[in-house]
Amino acid sequence: MSTINIMMPSAKYKQKVTIFSVSAVVVAIACIYLNFNPFGFFTEFHFLRDLVVEMSPPNYHIFSDDASTAYSILQTLSMAFLGTLYGGIIAVALAFLASTNIMPYKLIRVLAQFSLSLLRVVPILVIILIFVIAVGPGPFAGVLSLIVLTVGTFGKLFIEIIENAENAPGEAIFSVGASRMQVIRYSVIPQILPSLIANLLYSFDVNMRAAIGLGIFGGGGIGFQFQMAKSVLHYKDVTALTTIIIILVVVVEKISDYLRRRILGEGKLK
Repeated sequence: MSTINIMMPSAKYKQKVTIFSVSAVVVAIACIYLNFNPFGFFTEFHFLRDLVVEMSPPNYHIFSDDASTAYSILQTLSMAFLGTLYGGIIAVALAFLASTNIMPYKLIRVLAQFSLSLLRVVPILVIILIFVIAVGPGPFAGVLSLIVLTVGTFGKLFIEIIENAENAPGEAIFSVGASRMQVIRYSVIPQILPSLIANLLYSFDVNMRAAIGLGIFGGGGIGFQFQMAKSVLHYKDVTALTTIIIILVVVVEKISDYLRRRILGEGKLK
């Protein structure tokens, strides 16, 4: 009897086999439903090879011959900056209203938390489509979308930063007759300001990438230039724009990382 038990598969082994089998069936059903052939990349690879040939060499003259390219780059940077600035202001304001250690009124806290949660769950592509319909395609729709993205993404994070602030300095100030606003001004804000600014720098990095993507869907900027070049089959222009997009994203990321390290690492603002 003991020999039979040793030869039988263990319960853990059966569980792994069951999970693997179910996963394989789900993947197979999904591929069949979507008409997706996992081996299509290899069988149709010549199409990719032909596209690479059409995209080479990049047409870097687009930057000197077409002034709108430089303008679109500046437009993308401006969209990311304004989206971060206005979105950050709104996110910080809602975070103060939603923080348990700042706002004593539960109704206001619940409404602020619900607003942040609602903005956080709406996909950014849905937001840009709504604003494109409402105000028309262009950078204004892109900026509005980035504001909503910033508020939804960083509002919850700002709440945690505010609620994790030390209470002792505020209690000491309050004990000598300071008002609630004075406690916030002289105790809470000095503690959270470096973290807020560091996270807003990261938000600018995120919005920079999002602004490029939003431009493809009508948000203006370098993304819109990219979409226009693709739509008229100017693939050499697409390669050149892709290069400048990569350089732009890397430069903004490095600058943002450097400034965040200076602020958080040294604990001071410069």
